[in-house]
Amino acid sequence: MKRRRFLIQSSKLYAGIGISALTMNNLFCKKNDLPFKISLAEWSLHRTIFSGELDHLDFAETARKKYDIEAVEYVNQFFKNTTMDYLRDMKSRADSFDVKSLLIMCDDEGQLGDPDNIQREQAVQNHIKWLEAAKYLGCHSIRVNAASAGSYDEQLKLATDGLRRLCERAEPYDLNVIVENHGGFSSSGKWLSAVIKSVDHPKCGTLPDFGNFRINDNEYYDRYLGVEELMPFAKAVSAKSSDFDENGDETRTDYYKMMKIVLNSGYRGYIGIEYGGDRITEHEGIIATKRLLEKVRKILI
Repeated sequence: MKRRRFLIQSSKLYAGIGISALTMNNLFCKKNDLPFKISLAEWSLHRTIFSGELDHLDFAETARKKYDIEAVEYVNQFFKNTTMDYLRDMKSRADSFDVKSLLIMCDDEGQLGDPDNIQREQAVQNHIKWLEAAKYLGCHSIRVNAASAGSYDEQLKLATDGLRRLCERAEPYDLNVIVENHGGFSSSGKWLSAVIKSVDHPKCGTLPDFGNFRINDNEYYDRYLGVEELMPFAKAVSAKSSDFDENGDETRTDYYKMMKIVLNSGYRGYIGIEYGGDRITEHEGIIATKRLLEKVRKILI
């Protein structure tokens, strides 16, 4: 409990002035007449990190010095641990390069929509350490999954229950719990938006991903419709990219059409680069995605 109190109290700047980190991000964009700013999702470098070529602790520095990106989205799989010393080192490095820590993408912590009540509650508990870490690092959210089992309606009910429990646990940390379309029914914009409405909690939202709309091996959801349905609840956005043509445009997603949908919703936060292709290197993919977002931004201003 001492550790938890320390974590909750260590990052009170935003709460003290009554403005959330997400709101600060939005205000910054508006102040500078930018329709959006660009962040970097750590998954864009997953092969580089898994190979040992890049240490997770050096991610913030890499974002700033190699890509001139000022904000990052962490992935929990790359954390060595969540001890205070480790988190303090992460925060110090990010601060030293003036890099904002936006969120932590959380995977492999159990199904928040597990049909078994005990396992569902355990999944909720497993996410607490990531709430603590996100609070200390100055993030505005943790990104979670709405995985479940059963029929359409059964999964909707179970995911709603697990997410509601987690949102209630997140209240003392003043953090958002945001759900990504990430396979299964969560890749249906209709289903996931219904879940968020059913949770009915101000801290519960979405992280629309441009590319994760495969419900199963034989069924894909329309990505443009899906993003449009999820944007009313969005507290972050993931610009998934896989490959590019000779003009620098993404071959699977029309970024111009997609970003119009995003901006027409009123969203003015960060757009996270998440390169996941393999035809070019991760380094090249990040640069190509950033250039495309910058090109789209100029057109949309």
